[in-house]
Amino acid sequence: MSSSLTQATKDYLTEGAQSLTRRGYLPDLEKQLQSAFSERTQPLLTDILEIAALYRDISGHQALRVRLEKITTDSCRKFHVDCVDLRLLRTYAGPGVQWTTDNGSTVHQAPTGALVFLKGKHFPGWDKAEKILHRSPPLSDRPVKERVRLLLTLDEASACADASLEMAA
Repeated sequence: MSSSLTQATKDYLTEGAQSLTRRGYLPDLEKQLQSAFSERTQPLLTDILEIAALYRDISGHQALRVRLEKITTDSCRKFHVDCVDLRLLRTYAGPGVQWTTDNGSTVHQAPTGALVFLKGKHFPGWDKAEKILHRSPPLSDRPVKERVRLLLTLDEASACADASLEMAA
């Protein structure tokens, strides 16, 4: 990651929302997200929008769900597969997502800043493919100053949808 993106990430951890979720088409997402980012965190917003465009182009999904979360606990600590077709993760701060193909006997960890694409249970042909399970890395065994992650998750707009949420048209 560039030095400006690294600094924007640090600034967002200090001043940004604990959790931010938006749904819609890319132009609408840009408008929706703009108010959540200060001038100091604009490089982070720019990166998120660029990655969202990449995800849209690879997945074919025009409407997206963008979620940016500060994680400070051992959430999502069990290896699993998500109920989506394709998920993109990027850890901006803290340890990257962990993954395994052998039920946890061998655990791999993505570097901070890496783009990680994960096929979910709804991916075509998933039931016949090799299974890659993933989890959030445990934070509780790390020094206190290292117990924070800033995680971007991109999915199709209907992923994990709450019936009360409306997608921007």
